[in-house]
Amino acid sequence: MRWFGISINSSVSVARVSLVAFAFVAGAVGTMSFREGMDPLFGRIGKDTSDLSNDKTAFKSLFTNNRFDPSSPYSAQLNPRAIGFVQDYIRKQGKEMERMKTWGKPYFDLYDNILSQYGLPKEMKYLSVIESHLKPGLVSWAGAAGPWQLMPYEARRFGLRTGGMLDERTDYYKSTHAAARLIKELYTEFGDWLLVVAAYNGGAGRVKNAIKKTGSRDFWDLQYYLPEETRTHVKKFIATHFIFEGSGGWTTMTAEETELHKASLAKMDAAEQLTAEEMANTAVVEVSGRYHSVVVSNQLLMDIQQFNKWNPGFDKTLAEGKKYPMRLSKERAVVFEARKGQILIESVRALLEGRING
Repeated sequence: MRWFGISINSSVSVARVSLVAFAFVAGAVGTMSFREGMDPLFGRIGKDTSDLSNDKTAFKSLFTNNRFDPSSPYSAQLNPRAIGFVQDYIRKQGKEMERMKTWGKPYFDLYDNILSQYGLPKEMKYLSVIESHLKPGLVSWAGAAGPWQLMPYEARRFGLRTGGMLDERTDYYKSTHAAARLIKELYTEFGDWLLVVAAYNGGAGRVKNAIKKTGSRDFWDLQYYLPEETRTHVKKFIATHFIFEGSGGWTTMTAEETELHKASLAKMDAAEQLTAEEMANTAVVEVSGRYHSVVVSNQLLMDIQQFNKWNPGFDKTLAEGKKYPMRLSKERAVVFEARKGQILIESVRALLEGRING
């Protein structure tokens, strides 16, 4: 439930108002869950991860044996700092949420249609679940109301009437449009779905202050500079996503985790495009340091387009100080190993002299 500076307790909810304007609903937008099976981004999948609860770079599954199960519809692993909360929340709220999948479908269909109009992930509808459990008459102690728990001044800012006998925050259709505009506004500001959820609950100012104090835009790093209600709200959102979708998705990850995963998927797509002959006649060499694609391809007398096809994101990954599994023909891999020191020096020199872009 939304709040700004004080802890909120929900008050009595009124009878649910009926839905309107459903004739136009086009249906749910396709889910954004990750592809099933092994995910190379999360290197610890399938290994013993019992000691990873404090490792912010590691991910592990929710299964009782803490091992990845490729037979389950679940490939995006959970940030270890959310595991305990999510497991507990699923245990306490799972049955109620499962029932909501059925009785709440008309509401979710409406949400999906409106969120897609604003270019927003349909999974952001789970904000309404944790805000109000889809109850239109719910009013918080601070005055937030409706299925999206909009504060009066925000509702008015987005064109809703809140005074007198008519409060349009209780209207599913109109309040969802207002909430979608607010969510889009917050994403434009923060570019991170977890920070959007935090700002939706506690206000953009609190999130900006937490970023300033920590120097980080990673929710898991700055969460303790946010009120407890707000950081708990984000974890409820993640848990609800797992209950309804059976997995994580783009909206349950930080911006950095999202970029890592997109890069991983790009590499998978590139690998899938290799022919059997290419796979048989190429080798992978792990490199680190400021190698540059143009210099490497020139030194190995290799076509740059071919190099980029086999090695998407090569320059960006190395510029970030990360290692890269570089794919070359077997013959050129041997040449690279023999000349890699010289190629590295030439790459650095070319970058410093501005002959190539970093």
